[in-house]
Amino acid sequence: MSIAEAISNSGFETIDLIILVVYIILLVSLGMFLSRDKDGKEKSANDYFLAGNTLTWWAVGASLIAANISAEQFIGMSGTGYADGIAIAAYEVMAAVTLIVIGKFLLPVMIERKIFTIPQFLRERYNDGVGLAFSILWLVLYVFVNLTSVAWLGALAIEQILGLQGLAVEIMGMEISIRMLIVFGLFVIAGVYSIYGGLASVAWTDVMQVTFLVGGGLVTAYVALAEIGNVFGTDAFGALANIYKEMTTGENATDPHFHLIIQESHNESAFANVPGIAAVVGGVWLTNLGYWGFNQYIIQKGLAAKSIDEAKKGLIFAGFLKILIPFIVVLPGICACYIFQHHPELIDQMKLGGIIEKSDDAYPWLIRNFTPTGIKGLSFAALAAAIISSLASMFNSTSTLFTMDIYKKYINKNAGDKKLVNVGRVVSVCALLIALVATQPLLGSLDQAFQYIQEYSGFIYPGIITVFGLGLLWKRSSSLAAVLTAIITIPLGVIFKFALPDVAFQFRAGYIFIIVVSFFIIVSLIDKKFIHCDTPEQKDVKAMMKWAKVLGGIGIAVIIAAIVVVVMGNSTELTTYLNDIGFQAFIFFGVLVGCNAVWLYSNSTSTKMDPKALPVDLSLFKTTRGYTYGTIGICFITLVLYILLW
Repeated sequence: MSIAEAISNSGFETIDLIILVVYIILLVSLGMFLSRDKDGKEKSANDYFLAGNTLTWWAVGASLIAANISAEQFIGMSGTGYADGIAIAAYEVMAAVTLIVIGKFLLPVMIERKIFTIPQFLRERYNDGVGLAFSILWLVLYVFVNLTSVAWLGALAIEQILGLQGLAVEIMGMEISIRMLIVFGLFVIAGVYSIYGGLASVAWTDVMQVTFLVGGGLVTAYVALAEIGNVFGTDAFGALANIYKEMTTGENATDPHFHLIIQESHNESAFANVPGIAAVVGGVWLTNLGYWGFNQYIIQKGLAAKSIDEAKKGLIFAGFLKILIPFIVVLPGICACYIFQHHPELIDQMKLGGIIEKSDDAYPWLIRNFTPTGIKGLSFAALAAAIISSLASMFNSTSTLFTMDIYKKYINKNAGDKKLVNVGRVVSVCALLIALVATQPLLGSLDQAFQYIQEYSGFIYPGIITVFGLGLLWKRSSSLAAVLTAIITIPLGVIFKFALPDVAFQFRAGYIFIIVVSFFIIVSLIDKKFIHCDTPEQKDVKAMMKWAKVLGGIGIAVIIAAIVVVVMGNSTELTTYLNDIGFQAFIFFGVLVGCNAVWLYSNSTSTKMDPKALPVDLSLFKTTRGYTYGTIGICFITLVLYILLW
């Protein structure tokens, strides 16, 4: 079958392709327009890597979400929704809560210190070795995990939607698969404007892209439900109610698809991916804090804000947008599961084409079969927006990390702005080429790529959160502890992966965090390299001691309760249920809360501090009334969702 015949058979009409082409032309044109040098002035390093600190709150929030939502969500998370259900939405819902924490406690300190890159902060707080180690870690993660997975999932989706599976073309005597050509095309489109224009092009085009991806995603989910509703004589919302009732009652009472908390006895494989209560209080916090707080291509948008207040408001805006994501990407996967696994007779009745061979085929299959002409092009544009915006952000951040943390620091310390910008562009091109070569070998055989991303990103998050978080907040955090923690983090991840292969990776990440943070605290306390300092003002001491006691009490109580439940096992009905939902995750949560008690108590009473400790201005943590209202809104919506879908 030729490419033209395959596209024709996929149900795509000319108008759909026109919408897609117009969108891509508009995107690249806007990106190039925004990347132009104004008034003959060449870009400075700040202009290229931090958009000249011009981003407003709505640009920060939109760009955060556009960088985050990619094929990883549309394809990977929808695929996990197909296989395991709505519990995977915990990553999105808890991310909204995480953004509140980062906006209040972490981002203000980084902005106040005028940070370009996360490793730059590590150099200033610890030493050059720590900064270099994490620069290399992030570069490896971006090129071999993030860039490859986003491009691969995007290409898989486009190939499925257009009916191009298995097709190849011959170029210069070599047979190249259509999927790899699509990967190359996505890289080129994202690279054209991001490599030339820098963060300003990425961030301001993201405002347009987030409109397409949220709007197009919601339309796709609604149309799929409406088409199912037509079969049963109801509308989209009636169809959702029917699907919910059927998949949660009778013989499907133990089906996990509409439960945010999965019980291990109901579905072991689903529990392994989203282990019950751990998706609320467990290793998901490592993933979210590491991703949203210390991930260069994400936090760079906040660092480029006009002011600390604009950055904080942007994170609250992003939090509300984040809560929409489950409705955009997870519900379609559940709809596909409902048809394929519960009512396969609908496939012939509704004349649906194609099959779902892997879980990650679910979202493309829905677009191909359910979205009508015109809307199909819009949905396709939304998917393209998600993929391209994420790739563009990753290219920019990869070049920022290498240029500012390695090239300027170790190769050419006297490089001017023009040289730095040009090096950044070259690095982006190199990252593109390396990722292109690595994509097929790394991701070719996966069923659920979202889990691949979460698990292997989780290899470094325990160390990242320990080193960054305590470095920001605790004055005794030592350089020696940071270096040793950076060294042991990935080996611990590998050891636990092979030693506990059947344990959910969120639990493994939690165990590693407990080891790493305990190690970090002990090494910092016994390190002889410290200077003497005064204790804070009495009013600050009282406030910190109060919260240290509260958090310490909560942490100890939670750890004891979790240990008791685990030890009692299945001796009572209550402990049986609690163990079934992974109550052991509270051991990790207790340690995480307890760490805050440690640094608060130490900061308020100790007269010793690391020579490079940061003076933390408590006024940075103050927030406006609007921030408080936004926080309450996000927490209320999260609570309601868990009550309805527990």
